[in-house]
Amino acid sequence: MTLQFPKVHTDSLNKVFVSFYIGGKRYRLYNGKRINSTTDPNSYPLDQRLSIAKVLAAEIYSYLLDGGVLLSYRSTNVVTGKRSDLDYIKQALDSKLAGDYSSKYKAMLQFSFDCLKQEIGSSKLSVRGLKNILSRYCSGVSHNTLKRHLNVLLNEALSLGMDGNPMTEIKSKKSKAVLHKPFDDIATVLEDIKAFNKHLHLCCLMTYGCLLRPHREIRELKWSDFSDDLGYIHLSGNRNKSGKIRIVPVPIYIRELLVKGQPQHNIFTDTIRPLNEDYFKTLWGRFKRVSKLLEQDQTLYSFRHSGAIEIFKRTGSITKLQKAMGHSSINVCLTYLRGLELPELKEEDMPIF
Repeated sequence: MTLQFPKVHTDSLNKVFVSFYIGGKRYRLYNGKRINSTTDPNSYPLDQRLSIAKVLAAEIYSYLLDGGVLLSYRSTNVVTGKRSDLDYIKQALDSKLAGDYSSKYKAMLQFSFDCLKQEIGSSKLSVRGLKNILSRYCSGVSHNTLKRHLNVLLNEALSLGMDGNPMTEIKSKKSKAVLHKPFDDIATVLEDIKAFNKHLHLCCLMTYGCLLRPHREIRELKWSDFSDDLGYIHLSGNRNKSGKIRIVPVPIYIRELLVKGQPQHNIFTDTIRPLNEDYFKTLWGRFKRVSKLLEQDQTLYSFRHSGAIEIFKRTGSITKLQKAMGHSSINVCLTYLRGLELPELKEEDMPIF
């Protein structure tokens, strides 16, 4: 079957929809429900609907090319019968291992499941059992890493029908924050990187201008993730840290560098295969050794921190910054503003005499 790229239309009520043909039958989708996506162009203001609909079209095309089948509007995937907690968690693991995740992430999920299996067997999951796992296998920052991956499996199992998630009663351990010092003269640093390596330059530019994370979100970008005019990037929930769908504007200074290729091709390799997982980490290490501009504590993530500070300076809005960065908590956003000296009080806040 030859699949044509879906087209975007506007109906008589100013609602946008995406049309395409499968086996000679025409389909019209007004949102992404039938491809298990929350993208809904008609929930946006009128002047933004066409751009978001183009994102939906790319998402539909990618979904169908990968062999996806249009879902019915009513889910029939209901699990019934008496099952142990471990049964649900195993189903959750299988679901995650079948997803589009990195090998390191999948390996950590498998390790987390093995820990659970050894601890609880066929018995009921409990707070005590989870604490035993966390104390037995890790400490410090590793405690939070294992806790986070265990929680991914338990939340997925909960959605499949498991009765409760005891992890909600266990607090994360406090860990020392890593400082990613922002840049004072980011333009000069970017020019230096541009002369060093074009891939690293584009990665750093997108980390700053789109606030995407470099090692997976940017490294794995395909042309189908972009809208037709390259004005937006659309990332599904399983391809970013927050687990939520993100739609990110692409600034003009980045769009000018992009030349769109085949939908399923990676933007760096121009093939279906992305760069290896450590590619940008390795390049950054090499650049650090030769650069005379970098200061102590400036990392690849310093570009993201610098971008966050710039957005806050321009908008003054923590909530806009939270949305741009794809954070689930405003408190996480605040850690990105450590490079700013934000006054907590204004003159009008002071006592009157």
